[in-house]
Amino acid sequence: MENCMATTSESTIESLANSLQQLKCHFTWNLMEGEESLDEFENRVFNKCEFQNNEFKATMYNLSAYIKHHRGQHAAALEFLRKAEESIQEKYQDQAEIRSLVTWGNYAWVYYHMGQFELAESYVNKVKHICAKFSSPYRIESPELECEEGWARLKCTKSQNEGAKMCFQKALEKNPKSPEANFGWAIASYRLDNRPPSQNSIETLKKAMELNPHNQYVKVLLALKLQEVNEKDEGESLVEEALKEAPDAMDVLCTASKFYRKKPDLDKTIELLKRALKHTQDNAYLHYYIGCCYRSKVLETGNRRQNENVWEREELQKLVRQGVDHLKKVEKNENFQYICSYIAALYAIAGQYEEADHYFQKEFRKELTPVGRQLLHLRYGNFQLYQRKCKEKAIHHYLEGLKINEESKEKEKIKIKLQKIVQ
Repeated sequence: MENCMATTSESTIESLANSLQQLKCHFTWNLMEGEESLDEFENRVFNKCEFQNNEFKATMYNLSAYIKHHRGQHAAALEFLRKAEESIQEKYQDQAEIRSLVTWGNYAWVYYHMGQFELAESYVNKVKHICAKFSSPYRIESPELECEEGWARLKCTKSQNEGAKMCFQKALEKNPKSPEANFGWAIASYRLDNRPPSQNSIETLKKAMELNPHNQYVKVLLALKLQEVNEKDEGESLVEEALKEAPDAMDVLCTASKFYRKKPDLDKTIELLKRALKHTQDNAYLHYYIGCCYRSKVLETGNRRQNENVWEREELQKLVRQGVDHLKKVEKNENFQYICSYIAALYAIAGQYEEADHYFQKEFRKELTPVGRQLLHLRYGNFQLYQRKCKEKAIHHYLEGLKINEESKEKEKIKIKLQKIVQ
């Protein structure tokens, strides 16, 4: 009898596992496929500024639950799923059942991995009950569900952009005038615009803007594309309008900063990024981009006044301090390359040579690509010349750089440096 019960139990669990595979949810979408680490995946999902606004709360809660599950934090995962359910009930009262199918599927998977099979089966049955209305056992073809999968993929990685576009395309096939599906399609097309075949994202973005007149993010994306085709004035008008209508929206602020970075207007770029930083003070990407902007301002100031004795001026020292402050906040983040050498170069310009050398040595201790190490030798050689200490050390590092990566574009820079020294 016990063996029969055990067999039945195993059979039930196997049947449950088969049902779970048929659900449309984060656990069946392979969102982490090709990821190097969970840390990098989580960092990108939560630090990127897109889809952080209120309308994407449920999307973010479901992704949070998915990540917490992978960390083995099941209680936290369940709490995020509860929040996702609440958010859907508040925002989509007339579509709550269909919009909740993804969340219920995630519940089922989490409970299954916790060994709470009855609870897992109860959520599978909730999904089954709704799908039965559409003559389908565990999944339905719905524009709302396609969009939810599309948003999840867009929030993850570049490798998911094609999959996201396919999701929104399916949604549009069922409802061509859906504002949400057109918006998602436009974002996916925008991201894929530099890959053949051409996506013609300008027209796609214009259509999305017509269907989503109150969505300021799509305006700024269109502005960036107009800037690329030299329609800068029209683009800037759209950016200004979007910032006026949504002065605190993270995605608008961060994307608008890209427009001014390309203009270029570094002061405006920094202003917008700092406004975004007020909403998420530990955001690694924002600190990195702000630090890089200050670095550009320092280099720009130095190039403009290279024949003047300005290195110790307070203005330049202040820029250096601000750049270093922001870059140090992401110093340990492996997603950003060359951070220590950036900090080192800023210290060198400020005349703080011991600190500069310390950060150069930290960079040398990292695992670097051949091009990365070659670039580091070039920068360190420049540092030795900048101190006016000894040409021999500079020459040594330039020669080390020449030994690495025969095809690199850095070769020519290093050869020119060597020629100038030995002349």
